[in-house]
Amino acid sequence: MEKEKVSSGNIIDWKVVKRILQFIQPYKGRFYFLIFLTILLGVLTPLRPLLIQYTLDAHVAVGDYWSLVYIIILILVLLVLQSGVQYVHTFLSGQIGQYVIRDIRVQLYKHIVNLRLKFFDKTPIGRLVTRTISDVETLADVFSEGLAAMAGDLLQIIFILGFMFYIDWRMALVSLSTIPLMLLATYVFKEKIKVAFNDVRNAVSNLNSFVQEHLTGMNIVQMFGSEKKEFEKFKEINKEHRDAHLRSVLYYSVYFPVAEVIAAMGIGLLVWYGAKGAINFEQTGITIGTLTAFIMFIQMFFRPIRMIADRYNVLQMGVVSSSRIIALLDDKADVVANGIHKPDHLAGQVNFNHVWFAYNERDYVLKDINLEIKPGETVALVGATGAGKSSIINLLNRFYEINRGEIKIDGVDIREYDLASLRKNIGVVLQDVFLFSDTIRNNITLGNAEVSDEMILHAADLVGARRFIDRLPGGLDYNVMERGSTLSVGQRQLLSFIRAMVYDPKILVLDEATSSVDSETEEMIQEAISKMMTGRTSIVIAHRLSTIQRADKILVMEKGEIKESGTHEHLLHADGLYAQLHKMQYKEVV
Repeated sequence: MEKEKVSSGNIIDWKVVKRILQFIQPYKGRFYFLIFLTILLGVLTPLRPLLIQYTLDAHVAVGDYWSLVYIIILILVLLVLQSGVQYVHTFLSGQIGQYVIRDIRVQLYKHIVNLRLKFFDKTPIGRLVTRTISDVETLADVFSEGLAAMAGDLLQIIFILGFMFYIDWRMALVSLSTIPLMLLATYVFKEKIKVAFNDVRNAVSNLNSFVQEHLTGMNIVQMFGSEKKEFEKFKEINKEHRDAHLRSVLYYSVYFPVAEVIAAMGIGLLVWYGAKGAINFEQTGITIGTLTAFIMFIQMFFRPIRMIADRYNVLQMGVVSSSRIIALLDDKADVVANGIHKPDHLAGQVNFNHVWFAYNERDYVLKDINLEIKPGETVALVGATGAGKSSIINLLNRFYEINRGEIKIDGVDIREYDLASLRKNIGVVLQDVFLFSDTIRNNITLGNAEVSDEMILHAADLVGARRFIDRLPGGLDYNVMERGSTLSVGQRQLLSFIRAMVYDPKILVLDEATSSVDSETEEMIQEAISKMMTGRTSIVIAHRLSTIQRADKILVMEKGEIKESGTHEHLLHADGLYAQLHKMQYKEVV
């Protein structure tokens, strides 16, 4: 499995910031109010030391008891006000963050479900899960802990510095004498933790991809006895995840004690200078109130500096996650372009005109395919594995786009069709049936409220599945569990027939639709298939040649080309590839 590696960019990526602000537009009123609260907090926080200084110098020093009581009440009111503003600020920033990530996640998922299958061929599902869940959640931290909180910290620092220099510029300089050390420690910490956080994000993405992929393919792992080998791989990836986290823990455990020591040094210098000045008040003008206020100021000053380093990295990871999300949202090359043609009725005429197609844009799996299927006609595709049979179906449904040529339905290029309308009129039954962990009803309707129970039961009667559904506990409300694990292979296949027929499609595609069922079930649904094909254009892919002998036309494919075309009898008489395939299967039966 290819491991994802991404690196953090500069903290100020204005393109990313601009896109993030676009997500905030629906909530700009709340966002502006949040900015106001941030400024208000920046002003309120430094007021307490000023009040303490005034109290000590103007009232405590002269024994003015009643004025002292009033000042204490004022300080308490200020604390209550600051606490209230802090509560609203914290709640509002978190609320905006949650609203924004809800919108982003919806937009991201809507974008993902409209991507071509080619995109999913080259992108691990676990990586998309990381984008949709972890990266979006990290972006929420930008609002709740990063952007607003960091702006508040910067405002507090500015206001505190302003008050300190206003009161006594000499003590302000002494207080800030250890700032170069703090800035150096903060810068080193910021750079180290940025790398560690980036390693954590890489490890999370790789871990998600590995776990998702191997849980999905657990039957293969166990079938080939690879549990120990895959477990060792998991341990290695998990170890990388642990080590990345431990590095970040190490940097935190070193930085914060160092920051405390530097802050203590600053307070020590301040107390030494301030106490000496207070003793010589007449020469310096430094009072006990001034010294006390500066001690409070310096504690307030160092706290946001320490927090900014941490919040910087929250913001940094938010920018990295935003870049990933935006890159995915901006991937328009893999979005299926939607047409506007929505016909009320389809006749079912299908034409492939000089169609060339390659999955990797180099090795063509279909070469100059020319095919005409008349309305109501049944065409069978046969050939060895990799001949290109399933690719024809993928192109007809626009799961992939052709490289050259054109495909038309009823004389209209399929690229001009509305996708929902196109796919609604093409019923597909695949060999590998995928069922969600949900009820039978929801697995058939896929959440389409227009499909009624009567439509489901009518389709079930048509394919002969009504009996087994009625026997299940709850009938249509029966939960089939993940991937339909509580049903047999045949029952899952029958549900896929209902799913295809419930929309009454004009074009029916059967891709090895009976290869996974037993002989008894196959015999039961062959008659249903005949009914399903009546009045519909049908394309059948089958390895069992006995199931397609009555087809109007059989196409024999080899290495992406149509080598033979005709009826069963005609192709046998021609004694070509089809005749060889028929002889081989006949020998196997004998």
